[in-house]
Amino acid sequence: VFRQPLQFFSNRPVTGFYRDGYCRTGAADFGNHAVAGVVSEEFLDFSASQGNDLRVAGLRGGCKWCLCTSRWLEAFQAFQDGRINRSAVPRVVLEATEDSALRQVDLDTFKQFEARPETNGVNGVNGVNGVNGV
Repeated sequence: VFRQPLQFFSNRPVTGFYRDGYCRTGAADFGNHAVAGVVSEEFLDFSASQGNDLRVAGLRGGCKWCLCTSRWLEAFQAFQDGRINRSAVPRVVLEATEDSALRQVDLDTFKQFEARPETNGVNGVNGVNGVNGV
């Protein structure tokens, strides 16, 4: 989102539309898997209730996953409407989020949910910041 080279995000689990660890998109990615999100159990519950059970892909709270921008926005709007807690909105690793996400969500909104190193994985899940493939 900073119009810099996209930062590697995660390979545990392997994520991204192209399954290369980057939250990059292309013409074939109709879901726009551009948001580098750190998911919580609350988000996984919410996503499943909306028909997208990410646990099937092996996710658990603290995992890093390239989220569809619209799914992230759906969680944010549910938070704004009081339907879910703030902690259910995935934290965002801005340096690993592709700028195409800005077509649906403004940067200031993403910054409110920016992942900090201490929230960037739980008990070492995915490592810190997804750097060096850990």
